[in-house]
Amino acid sequence: MLFAEDNKLVFRYDDHTLWIEPWSHNAFRVRASKLASMPAEDWALSEALPELGDRVSISTPSPKSEPHAEATITNGHIKATVSARGKIIMYDAKSGRKLLEEYARNRMDVADPKTSALTIEARELRGIPGSTDFHTTLRLESLDRDEKIYGMGQYQQPYLNLKGTDLELAHRNSQASVPFAVSSLGYGLLWNNPGVGRAVLGRNVMSFENYSSKSIDYWIVASDSPAEIVEAYAGVTGHVPMMPEYGLGFW
Repeated sequence: MLFAEDNKLVFRYDDHTLWIEPWSHNAFRVRASKLASMPAEDWALSEALPELGDRVSISTPSPKSEPHAEATITNGHIKATVSARGKIIMYDAKSGRKLLEEYARNRMDVADPKTSALTIEARELRGIPGSTDFHTTLRLESLDRDEKIYGMGQYQQPYLNLKGTDLELAHRNSQASVPFAVSSLGYGLLWNNPGVGRAVLGRNVMSFENYSSKSIDYWIVASDSPAEIVEAYAGVTGHVPMMPEYGLGFW
């Protein structure tokens, strides 16, 4: 079921609920859970949001639509489509260029040209025995073999371009994990899940994983320049305060 609710696009199937909502200019927050209600925590997305006015538009299938009709939501420079079976594809709304596509290989959506018998879900929420949490995994297509990915914090490794790397999402001595990536394809993605996990930025499949969480939660922004992407990220997560003069020492 696809419908609009409170300025967001909602997909619901069995016990799986998906929300795509505008979250600042040219950006979406995407959440998915199997709980009765979506968790309310905003985690790293701590800043107040600007008024978006008429920048947001949502189109959902009518009851008389084709059974495989999709829904769309647009926020400035970014557009998302959701298939009748819940698969998300993100586009640059200005050029129509594909930015991001979920990696799904199953027979649930026969209209998907990538339908397959592999039974791999793009959004997996696997229950943890004795807990209300899930082991969550988000799988994404690797759309361009020449894509370059930067960011993700501080790791003891010689790679500037992180495409092809496997990263632990955890803080350790000499390792600061900040799960925000900037892509040369024109998007920035924050994995907004404060827990230990894993990010695999593979050349065939990219995935983000959390070992114990109540939902899949990420923020994505589209822009033409890395500077604008990082500025948008700071706008939703907070700006670094100026160090007080007494702390500057001889600087």
